Amino acid sequence: MAFNPFGQLGELKKMRDQAMQMQRELQQEIVEVSKRGVYVKITGDQKILELKANGKSDDDIREAVNEAVKKSQEVAAKKLQSMAGGMGGLAGMLGGGK
Repeated sequence: MAFNPFGQLGELKKMRDQAMQMQRELQQEIVEVSKRGVYVKITGDQKILELKANGKSDDDIREAVNEAVKKSQEVAAKKLQSMAGGMGGLAGMLGGGK
């Protein structure tokens, strides 16, 4: 049986589509935690929606934490891409980047 690179591209597109669907679903999930006077409301894709400490909202801290989470996700994505080796290039050709 001959090697079919298009079959692999189709499989990669399917995996990318599934990952994008999961991302959309995670964005809809909401987690709320209240502990020792601190309240955090966060989405399943790790975006902080609300942060209160001792009843006071602090948007500066919320924005800083969201930026830190975003950067950590970028580091993780780069690490995964390097682990995937040549497959990372194929995923990029399929529009895997944001």
